[in-house]
Amino acid sequence: MKGSCLCGAVQYEADRLDLPIRHCHCRTCRKAHAAAYATTAGVAREHFRWIAGQDKLSRFESSPGKLRHFCSLCGTHLVGERAGQPHVMVRVATLDDDPGARPREHIWTSHDVPWLCADGLPAHPGWHPDH
Repeated sequence: MKGSCLCGAVQYEADRLDLPIRHCHCRTCRKAHAAAYATTAGVAREHFRWIAGQDKLSRFESSPGKLRHFCSLCGTHLVGERAGQPHVMVRVATLDDDPGARPREHIWTSHDVPWLCADGLPAHPGWHPDH
């Protein structure tokens, strides 16, 4: 599977997802992605490689020992990691290919915000029909 940032400058390849896809609701993921949650999956380090644009990567230590890697040109957050873990956490939305798996669970929902309650709201396959 291949993945990339919004502008295409940074690209990676993952042989497979080694951990389940999860929606992380923690405060740092919410802030880093400017979204209600971040969809992630673990990939063993030996199954992950950068294939283009590594010189365009920047990183930020969002909590002690947790590095978030993002494109310095477009800002896309691609991977998170902790040095002692055998895997990196790929941001599933940056995959260019279907991983063949679906999200298994939501985690860190204790960090949810009051406005994150979509139950019962209308759903549209595209933009709202009135726009």
